[in-house]
Amino acid sequence: MNIKTLLACCCSTMLIGTLYAKGPDNKGIEKSAQIMGERVSELMADRIKKDAILKDLATINEVTLEELMERERLMFPADELYGSHWDNTWVNPYARANITFPDSANIDCSQFVIPIDGDVRVTSKYGMRRRRMHRGIDLKVQVGDTIRAAFDGKIRMRSFERRGYGNYVVMRHPNGLETVYGHLSEFLVEENQIVRAGEPIGLGGNTGRSTGSHLHFETRILGIDINPAEIIDFENGVPHKDLYVFKNVKVNGRSTNIYTSSDTHFVYHRVKSGDTLGAIARRYGTNVSELCRINGIKSTTTLRIGQSLRITVANSSVAGNQPKATTTSQPKVAKAASGQTTSQTPAVGNSTVEKK
Repeated sequence: MNIKTLLACCCSTMLIGTLYAKGPDNKGIEKSAQIMGERVSELMADRIKKDAILKDLATINEVTLEELMERERLMFPADELYGSHWDNTWVNPYARANITFPDSANIDCSQFVIPIDGDVRVTSKYGMRRRRMHRGIDLKVQVGDTIRAAFDGKIRMRSFERRGYGNYVVMRHPNGLETVYGHLSEFLVEENQIVRAGEPIGLGGNTGRSTGSHLHFETRILGIDINPAEIIDFENGVPHKDLYVFKNVKVNGRSTNIYTSSDTHFVYHRVKSGDTLGAIARRYGTNVSELCRINGIKSTTTLRIGQSLRITVANSSVAGNQPKATTTSQPKVAKAASGQTTSQTPAVGNSTVEKK
């Protein structure tokens, strides 16, 4: 019986009671009407109470389901991306694993927490350093300073490397990233432990291949390192954007570490006589090192007339201001006839253009 039915019964009972009250034996009728009214009121109160209980149960079930989903998200972070591959031995075990690398991945960075306390000072950037690739960014800390998790996640590794990271921790996050924290003096977490963003995971130190106390911080996806400064504005301690888009792009048939933010896309420039890397970079608002990185070349590489260079362009740019570019899906490289090419116009870093 629903509330509408109960209300109808109540109204009918009161109407009948009023009619009979005008008769000769109205005392008995009034008593019956009173009893009926009390019973209806009890039924209505009971129904309202049951509805409230059911509503509370529904809320509890909903909260429980959300909690279970969140728990699963942290217990098996980015499982759909990593294919349940969980390794406690290597920082990058994925080259040996049978994992299908996606063409792109959306990385939610909105919950980022800067992994150190106090002022942020970058002491070494991502990139080549003394003929070695520095795959992260160094942040100044003192021995014993608290090091915190950058995102919610699960500790995949806690290990020591004498000629490299020293004491280090690797975390995997539900957003698809893995972060590495190197040169720690002490661990505050265990392997397979679930940690929330901002919670302590270790203490700053100077262990391993290090010339002074600092935190070596890396961001990776499926083992591929990404420049942390592409994702995080370390000066202000926040992400550049809440959503970062990683794109797995092949250059000349080979996989390469190319990534763009969600507000950029690729275009292609076909090399013409007189082009230099410096001139091309200025034309598209980029720089020579970025051109070299995107195309897998060096600043001394000889450019060929007709060669296509991949370039990142901001989506927000006005179409009318864009340089003319070939937007083919695969860059075509024009082959120069043997013995018919001459060097012309040196580019930045002595790069040249071959002319037929």
